[in-house]
Amino acid sequence: MREKVINLLFTLLIFLLGVGFMWFVDYKFIDDTKEITTEEIQTIIENRDITITESDISEAVADVYDTVVMIKNFQKGEYTGSGSGFVYKTDDKYGYILTNYHVITGANKLSVVYSNEKEVNAVALGGDEYLDVAVVRVDKNSVIKVAEMGKASDLALGDTIFAIGSPVGEEYYNTVTRGIVSGLNRKITVSVKSTNDWVMKSIQVDAAINPGNSGGPLFNAEGRVVGINSMKLVDSSVEGMGFSIMIEDALAYTDLFETGKGIDRPLLGISLINVGEDKTLQKYGINLDDNITYGIVVISVA
Repeated sequence: MREKVINLLFTLLIFLLGVGFMWFVDYKFIDDTKEITTEEIQTIIENRDITITESDISEAVADVYDTVVMIKNFQKGEYTGSGSGFVYKTDDKYGYILTNYHVITGANKLSVVYSNEKEVNAVALGGDEYLDVAVVRVDKNSVIKVAEMGKASDLALGDTIFAIGSPVGEEYYNTVTRGIVSGLNRKITVSVKSTNDWVMKSIQVDAAINPGNSGGPLFNAEGRVVGINSMKLVDSSVEGMGFSIMIEDALAYTDLFETGKGIDRPLLGISLINVGEDKTLQKYGINLDDNITYGIVVISVA
């Protein structure tokens, strides 16, 4: 009997010691972490060389939302399609909107829809189909807000960007998409009047760029325009590869476009193929020596 009592007391002692240890751990280690200060957390982060950046762009979006417009293209009295644009300046009488040249191509009437759903008539002034930039004019009194210009040259790979535009028309008017800078100074070959006749320097982004976004602004995280959304790669195996014209390239010609003029480009008068395009050369029955590794091949003269 005495032996049973001793064993019971010993078991009780072990139990109490276990409870006491658990309380000690809970009090010293768990409760203490709940009382750590913001300054102490910051010190830990700095000592571990961790960088935290602000990723919320909602304030920037709200600040620039009213600068973006939808542009409607009418041909022979019929509504044929739409694109996007943004107000980049005003003067005493007018507001001026940048967009893509292909957004206004063929139009005999244009209208602009603001974020408050007000629609006004607009006039195409000038532009360039190779640069794919055009200027549209509206009455100054209709303008809600003017966008602030930034610099594409200040962008770095991985920087946060966002786009605002009207993909696939009015139903999704002024949609916001967000992403990062995926590539800088990308040289994209585009076809304007023939095949592969223009190389455009652009910003590559992974933000969704869809039909109707054309001509809309690409903003940096601070809400400054750094590009004009122009195109995307379309293929079943490709996703998230959009391209924007660098804003510096567009602004270099706005004074000219505002006067109703375009860019005078010299005409060389030849059709050519890059030496590296083997399949195209074979199509024309052209065989080059192995020692020719760069240059162009003239295939016809105008």
